[in-house]
Amino acid sequence: MSRDLVALLVRHTRRLPVPAEEPGPAGPAGPVGPVGQGAVLARQFDAALMSAGFKLSGELLARLSELPERRVGELAEDGLAAVRELVGDHVRHNAYFVDFPRNVPDTGEFWLGLLAEALHPGRSAADLANGSGIDLLALPGYGTYRHGYAELLAAHEELIAGAGGRVTVLHLGDTPEQEARALYLALAGSTTPLGEEALRDLATLARHCADGPQPAAIPVRENRATVNAARLHAGSGLLADTVTDVLRTACALFDGDVTLAAPTRFGPLPRPVRRALLAALDEVVAAVPGKLADVLRHRERFKRLGERLHPHEYPKWPHAAQVFAVARGEQPVRGLDGRVEELLAAGEAGAAADLLAAAAPGKLLRAFDRLLRAAAEPDRAAVLAAAERALPAASGRLLLSLREHLADRARTGRDRRVFVNRDARSHVTDDLRPPLPAAERDRLAAALDAETARRLPADPPCLLVDPEILDVALPLSGNASATGIGVLPRGSVQPVRGELLRFFVYWKQHRRTTDFDLSALMLDESYDNPTWLSYTELSSVAGEHSGDIVEAPEGASEFINLRLSKVPGAYIVPQVNVYAGEGFQEVEESFFGWMLREDEQQGRPFEPRTVRMKSDLRGAGRVALPLVFERRADGAWYARWLHVHLRGEPAANRVETNRTTVADLLRAAVGREHLTVRHLVGLMTANGARLLPWDAPVPDGPVTYLGLARPEGLPEGSRVITPENLRELIPA
Repeated sequence: MSRDLVALLVRHTRRLPVPAEEPGPAGPAGPVGPVGQGAVLARQFDAALMSAGFKLSGELLARLSELPERRVGELAEDGLAAVRELVGDHVRHNAYFVDFPRNVPDTGEFWLGLLAEALHPGRSAADLANGSGIDLLALPGYGTYRHGYAELLAAHEELIAGAGGRVTVLHLGDTPEQEARALYLALAGSTTPLGEEALRDLATLARHCADGPQPAAIPVRENRATVNAARLHAGSGLLADTVTDVLRTACALFDGDVTLAAPTRFGPLPRPVRRALLAALDEVVAAVPGKLADVLRHRERFKRLGERLHPHEYPKWPHAAQVFAVARGEQPVRGLDGRVEELLAAGEAGAAADLLAAAAPGKLLRAFDRLLRAAAEPDRAAVLAAAERALPAASGRLLLSLREHLADRARTGRDRRVFVNRDARSHVTDDLRPPLPAAERDRLAAALDAETARRLPADPPCLLVDPEILDVALPLSGNASATGIGVLPRGSVQPVRGELLRFFVYWKQHRRTTDFDLSALMLDESYDNPTWLSYTELSSVAGEHSGDIVEAPEGASEFINLRLSKVPGAYIVPQVNVYAGEGFQEVEESFFGWMLREDEQQGRPFEPRTVRMKSDLRGAGRVALPLVFERRADGAWYARWLHVHLRGEPAANRVETNRTTVADLLRAAVGREHLTVRHLVGLMTANGARLLPWDAPVPDGPVTYLGLARPEGLPEGSRVITPENLRELIPA
């Protein structure tokens, strides 16, 4: 198995796949060395993992110790590479100021020092004092490393282990083939959309597993298209029940956007693939002619696809030809959306709800807020009744999404509303919607809870729940999180325990000179009175900035160090600004994270053992806001995940110029209600599940464990839910 595939499995499961034990070699030292001699190398592997904040589980250590040395060496090499990439330790993190966070100069002194180095004959003292006529960013020595990585290491004491350090356990996996198959089935059968990175991982796994067992159902359309592309390559039939399924599959074949949010450029297709796509279209339309109306939403894409499929060459599939006739406007078709709009324009919200309940239950639930607001009081009961009839046909994700929406709408005093699109781009606007009628809102919320509880296991194992996962938001959207370690879905809240909070960003440019700027904006309880740390404000009473790097051909890092007890205000908003060059989706690599440590621990600017979170930066905007830290009335700090991007400017984005926009976004985001694990645990216990005390001994029988990390010592047969597979908690 390739190293990339091992890294994929470790990233998703925190399990190291171990090949089946091979027969012993014929001689005393065969091609893989003596069996059972891997104990020493396994312990060395465990020690190396500790430097990255990981350790082997007892079961994995014992299994590795039974293997030949060479096999253990191969597994250790692949496993260590995987976890180092997971925490961001696969690159060198240099800092502009070699002693950071010590000896960071005052900003004015720093600029004057650079000016003094660059001063030419004829410059006046006034020029030196105020920088008149001088481009400060173009001064020699600014923005490029003035020391090597080895010099940085020599300038810092070794990190002293802390009692609160992160230790992530790496567990024993099955064989690589079994692990890949299990992860493939889990991702393909997910009840919630996957993020961009997870979709790419699904495509990789699908190519390995297309000929093996398949999930009983693939409810998410984007996942289905990804699997269909692999099935076509393997010569299998398509899984499609709408014409849009076929369009998504065509996009997947060309590595395009299966969400259909962005256009895909179609190229030539082999004749067998063309036949398979046309046959699938013909079968869908022949079974339900009304599905031709779906073509209207993506007419241009269907026209482009038709140019590649040549449907006129296949008269035996006339229904497929109708798809492209509709796309070209040659065959009229009346869509459901148009009929609904006509009824709403006529003031018949109840009739519109009835129509949707019969034809598109999911669409009715997504439009419930609008329908109820549009309904006159006599029609409200009809709208509510139609929504209740639609519940059994809706996905579990839609039920929970609507439940979250209703809870948020019940909050009063909100005047701003935040939207986040598929690319994590955020937009804040005035909330001009009138309140929903309370009686209908509350009745539907109760019906949603009842329907969700009905789909949960009727007789589940006992629940063992880590209290720290209760405020983790349910992953109801594929763009609500990012790839990394310690990353939680948007809206999740987690306590922060420590004094020194250190942010880091790393980027490596691809084709153009690129300058990312790490900044931290601090606001008071009213989201006002801003202060910040950035390349223009290198130090304050709260902390230090590591200095500005303006290009990254070999990769570059910036850091911000904060003492939480000295931070003014109630909010800390770390942000990454694209100052110049490539954006987050163009650079070769970029990620953000944060560490926690204590003053006496010393250590380098980047210490993988102290990393609490590291996430990839891959949004469409020019300003990234991964999360916000908020101080509550009792003085305790909490991290709240945002995972949003601002559009920003094409160049020269700075914390000083976007602080008002960030404050506006923060005000709307912090006030939003998210559905959390706590909600589902409550439904499970109301459904008869027994909740075990967290600090009690683990019972002998299987349990359903919910926590931030998989523990050791759970009874055989237990089900484990962590942030990596939290989507499995969402009922189908």
